[in-house]
Amino acid sequence: MNITGIELRLVDLPLVAPFQTSFGVELSRHALLVRVATADAEGWGECVAIDDPIYSSEYAGGAIDVLKRFLIPAVLAPGRVTATGVAPLVDKFKGHRMAKAALETAVLDAELRIAGLPLSGYLGGVRPAVPVGVSVGITDSIEKLLDNVQGYLDEGYGRIKLKIQPGWDLEPTRAVREHFGDDLMLQVDANTAYGPADLPHLIKLDPFDLLLIEQPFDEEDLRTHARLREMSTTPVCLDESILSARSTVDALAIGACDIVNIKPGRVGGFLEARRIHDVCVAHGVPVWCGGMLETGLGRAANLALAALPGFTLPGDISSSARYFDRDLTEPFVAEGGMMAVPTGPGIGIDPDPQALSELTTWSEWVTA
Repeated sequence: MNITGIELRLVDLPLVAPFQTSFGVELSRHALLVRVATADAEGWGECVAIDDPIYSSEYAGGAIDVLKRFLIPAVLAPGRVTATGVAPLVDKFKGHRMAKAALETAVLDAELRIAGLPLSGYLGGVRPAVPVGVSVGITDSIEKLLDNVQGYLDEGYGRIKLKIQPGWDLEPTRAVREHFGDDLMLQVDANTAYGPADLPHLIKLDPFDLLLIEQPFDEEDLRTHARLREMSTTPVCLDESILSARSTVDALAIGACDIVNIKPGRVGGFLEARRIHDVCVAHGVPVWCGGMLETGLGRAANLALAALPGFTLPGDISSSARYFDRDLTEPFVAEGGMMAVPTGPGIGIDPDPQALSELTTWSEWVTA
């Protein structure tokens, strides 16, 4: 496939409400988009890096720099490239998985549009619709939290994920479990907010019959995650620690988790995400698709991944209205706790030209 140029574009989508996690409060989604242009089609990828390096070492400004100076020139240099050829071309540049994922996804989207193939079918998806849940941020009161959860249940979500941090964990979890009952699918996400000294505290979550506790400790601290598994009856899920199929094998080998959250951007793209899925299926480990406040472009691609057979738990792929009054694409809507997987070529959806224009804050083309 001959690429004629690659565009980088920043868009700003205000959130309908502040979203607070253990690492900060987000008021807006400043998304970096990658558009690959060819003579026959164009493809889109979304970089999930946020403004500051607080979820991981990557951030949007750094992604722009590495894409412009290193990754895009490496992909444009051969003249012709396929999606499977992107990783070998950029492998010499260490790290920057989120930037690499956005570039690879844009190339893959263009390639599949030319071939007339949907991303879900290419990856091996088997479901026309997938179960989805919703992530509930930290609030300033238990009452507000219960109101938020009730609203999401009224919208049909069947699984609730609570963000937690030291000082906001046992009480909100207890309140939600007691208020909504034992049948609610409930899990918690710590985003690395705890340390080894918190092990005795975290096992106090066991009575709440959670689906899982997600990434309580530092991403490099697999040993403490393994200790929590030994001490606790709550299944342990890894998020930030999972960076590749290799790191997944290492985590499973030492018993650091029961469940894996796969975020394509975090692991370097959908092809590596599929490899992680295959590793987990081979080991009998359930997986689910995490979210990073993606626009409709990133949401469409995540749905394609979540259609693979190993994704047996609801993912963080909420309706567009959960986060945005106005999305870049036709809004995604969850119905009855399910969301349809796009069936069109590539990621199966296009940005709305007017929304794209009005929400763009910066753009630049890079050519060979």
